[in-house]
Amino acid sequence: MVNQNLTATEIGFTHEDFAALLDKYDYHFSPGDVVPGTVFSIEPRGALIDIGAKTAAYIPIQEMSINRVDSPEEVLQSNETREFFILTDENEDGQLTLSIRRIEYMRAWERVRQLQAEDATVRSGVFATNRGGALVRIEGLRGFIPGSHISTRKPKEELVGEDLPLKFLEVDEERNRLVLSHRRALVERKMNRLEVGEVVIGTVRGIKPYGAFIDIGGVSGLLHISEISHEHIDTPHSVFNVNDEVKVMIIDLDAERGRISLSTKQLEPEPGDMIKNRDLVYDKAEEMAAKYREQLLAKQQGATAAAAPAEVIADEDDIPPAAELDEDIPPAAELEEDIPPAAELEEDIPVVAAIETEIPAATETEEEIPVATETEEEIAPVPAAIEE
Repeated sequence: MVNQNLTATEIGFTHEDFAALLDKYDYHFSPGDVVPGTVFSIEPRGALIDIGAKTAAYIPIQEMSINRVDSPEEVLQSNETREFFILTDENEDGQLTLSIRRIEYMRAWERVRQLQAEDATVRSGVFATNRGGALVRIEGLRGFIPGSHISTRKPKEELVGEDLPLKFLEVDEERNRLVLSHRRALVERKMNRLEVGEVVIGTVRGIKPYGAFIDIGGVSGLLHISEISHEHIDTPHSVFNVNDEVKVMIIDLDAERGRISLSTKQLEPEPGDMIKNRDLVYDKAEEMAAKYREQLLAKQQGATAAAAPAEVIADEDDIPPAAELDEDIPPAAELEEDIPPAAELEEDIPVVAAIETEIPAATETEEEIPVATETEEEIAPVPAAIEE
């Protein structure tokens, strides 16, 4: 029969020793850590996870994915082992709160930064629109397309469900801002088939004091007021009306900014023909464009030749010794007498002021741009270690 009156000394292992042993092998966890864990119990609105702590950690359903989840079984399976993000410190019961959503967010932001650096074009479906533009999801993050960067004739409300090619305008994880452009993606794709000096037919879609916006096959180009005619024009409204069909020449393609610059001035056979005889300009457009391309090519070749160093080959017998060369060069004192002081030179040189045409920049109201963070459900509190 076992003697139940054995003392702690006789047993050699006390409750305090056991607690110390547990502490020795217990991991210390902090908010922000990413740790492996095993699912051992799935509940209706969450799951219990064994991460090696004294008490099982808990992951609520809203922290299981970057996307909406209706049931924990959509994401987790019993006995599954995977990585978890420690969202909050232990509560009064010693339980930690975990998140998968935070891991997915970190990896999603890393991915979109990489895509932006590569200047990649991505595709995404519009899931909602608002007063300022349209909403899409990129790598699970909520992105915003400003209305000024949506290139379509459809009303914004009809874009829901439509798949659009997009370029990145802004990727800012700290401010949760992911802004994209449909217009830039279309312009880039269109630019791949366009060339400077090419004549295209377009339709006037908008007229501003500084120029007319011309639709050329689904993308918009700017015909600046200074490129309408060699003669002075007070306003583009005096030359064009909305929906006019026009023939224009491409004079610049800026893929980085998503801009196409157009001209009718360069197509004028005589200065002012766009005002006096527009039909003649259109009839002679291809001929004038060919001359423009020739001039452009000659200018480029001239610039290349000027940049190339001249190669001079001389026979050594024709080069006089240094002593002979020195005899023909007057001393510096004689040269300086013929050079007027700087003050006299400056009096004869007029100052030329550069005139820049001011083109208003497209502005976007920051208040209308929603953040990338999902707000459809209540999100568990974020620890100070990972807050902005």
